[in-house]
Amino acid sequence: MYFRSNNPRSFGGKSFFEYKHEQTEKLKKEIEGQNKDYILSVDENEYQKFLFQKFKLDPLAIVEIHESVAPPRKIKIKKNERGEEYEVDGYEFKISYQFSGSAVLFQLTPTQKIITGYEIQVESNLVSFIVRIDRQDPELFTIQKNQACKSAFANVDNINKDVANWNNELNLLIPRFFSEVKNRYLSENAFFEAINVKVDQSTNSVFTVPTIQKKNIPQPKAEKKEFTAEPSMNTEMYNDTLKVIYDFGRSMERKPSLYKGKNEEDIRDLFVAIMETRYDSTTVTGETFNKGGKTDILLKYKDGSNLFVAECKWWKGEKEFAEAINQLFDNYLTWRDSKTALLFFVKNKEIVSVCEKIKSEATKHLYFLNITKDSDDGRFSFKFHLPEDKNKVVYLEIMAFHFNLS
Repeated sequence: MYFRSNNPRSFGGKSFFEYKHEQTEKLKKEIEGQNKDYILSVDENEYQKFLFQKFKLDPLAIVEIHESVAPPRKIKIKKNERGEEYEVDGYEFKISYQFSGSAVLFQLTPTQKIITGYEIQVESNLVSFIVRIDRQDPELFTIQKNQACKSAFANVDNINKDVANWNNELNLLIPRFFSEVKNRYLSENAFFEAINVKVDQSTNSVFTVPTIQKKNIPQPKAEKKEFTAEPSMNTEMYNDTLKVIYDFGRSMERKPSLYKGKNEEDIRDLFVAIMETRYDSTTVTGETFNKGGKTDILLKYKDGSNLFVAECKWWKGEKEFAEAINQLFDNYLTWRDSKTALLFFVKNKEIVSVCEKIKSEATKHLYFLNITKDSDDGRFSFKFHLPEDKNKVVYLEIMAFHFNLS
């Protein structure tokens, strides 16, 4: 078969200068698109960090030691000798390398460019190109592959210089654009006050925002944060963590093969696997020592501080339910832990009665303070206190998942 390719050549697309101009305009529109209350209320530093994370570029690095050669494909290669065309049998090889960095950079022409390039294909974290040879010659294959690799990635260093310059420029552009918009709103408020137009005073206070970012880089919200000297899980992240756990547990209910024949540890590892890539600057571990025992799920900040503690249990009745709460609060939680969950896997045919018992028995517990959110869908939100400190509030989410083994 004959070969043809529509793949672009590496570093041969629009100029980096044009791309940078487009991104600068998008950055301005991003800030100007926020309303006055948001701009005047959000924590300035955190919002600017969010913008930097959103618009920054990550330099390219080709991991050549992770080279992958796909099985060859037989092709027909046209040749021309002395004005006469003819065909020979040949082979086509797809060579792939892992890379890190912003994939869009492969499409851009760097400011300073080596005049070369090669047709490439970028998929996820892999960059590939095709090598074709007209005979079974390992030495020829190696020469062709090395030449293609050199041409394809010749401009990596040049584009990375543009990346460094752009990221440095972002550190100047973001505060400048933000200040322009904020000062415009402040000036407008001052004008309104001068003519006795009332301004909502709630926008005059500066609120902070979540310091932990999810992989999709959530935008900071202009709302009050729970302050602590230690890194802690804010309410937004706690709710997101609970939603991830709950949605995955509900999905497991529909897939018995995921829980049949499994013990608590096996099922716990499935939850850990789902959570461990959810957030930046965090780690998720299972069966980890904390205070006086090993807790099932522990989400930690990069400095080792605890953010979230959870325990997994098969439902065995009211007595064991109370003991599970005691185990969590007496053995695992320290005064720095404030966001927790208990996950119960219910084998009973009737789960409604189990949910009713969870709600009623939780309110009888010695550490119970109040119900924060009433739910009839297998989720219950409570405030408890630590055994040794009634003033230390701990948020406890209890979830019940119906893993019917019959």
